[in-house]
Parts: sequence; C-alpha cells; structure tokens
Amino acid sequence: MNQKNKTTRWLVKPDREFSTYDLGLAATLVTHGYSLWTLNKSNSKKVEFIFKRDESIDHIVQSYWRDELKVNPRVLLDNQKMLKNRIYSD
Repeated sequence: MNQKNKTTRWLVKPDREFSTYDLGLAATLVTHGYSLWTLNKSNSKKVEFIFKRDESIDHIVQSYWRDELKVNPRVLLDNQKMLKNRIYSD
C-alpha cells in the first residue's frame, strides 16, 4: 500500500466508513452517487473499496443484495471500468 493510502486509511474512522471487496457493489454505490474515499491494496489478491458512510448507504447495500435496485446498465459498466482503472493505475 502506498503512503497516501496508509495515511487516508488511518484517518477514516470505522463508524464513518463503509468498505467492500465486491466490485459490483462498489460500482453500484458509485452509480448511486457515492464517492469512493480510497482503495486499500494491502492484500495482493483483492482490493478493498472504502466509501464515506452516510445514513442511506446501508439501505442501498441491502437493496443491492436483495436485487431491488434499478440502474442504468451503461452507467454501471462505465463506473465499473473507472474502478478497475483506479485499481490498476498505481
């Protein structure tokens, strides 16, 4: 993990963040307007996507796992591509 990610990770408090290793969920959150706070690449086999927590993120996550969300597929795939670019850019 680079120094920026280490510093950022320690500044984010657990009650103020939501993290996931699921690329599909991360792309869905971005599609619903959530900004990616940082990436944790300390594990060489997977990346942790970290978002700033707010009062509605848990509802979106639960709706994602229950297949209740409707999203524009092209926007979703564009956001997934952007996240992959972020993963491999550093």
